[in-house]
Amino acid sequence: MSNNVIDDRATKLGEYIVENKATVRCAAKQFGVSKSTVHMEETKQNGCYG
Repeated sequence: MSNNVIDDRATKLGEYIVENKATVRCAAKQFGVSKSTVHMEETKQNGCYG
């Protein structure tokens, strides 16, 4: 998966979480990814990832 696809999904995940006041579990289910993927992508997107 390219970085652009991951960045785009991370943006959509973040927007979904904020707009719907969703939990990580709920967002993961909505996007068909694991909770770990949500955590990793949101952390990386926010510049908190090494």
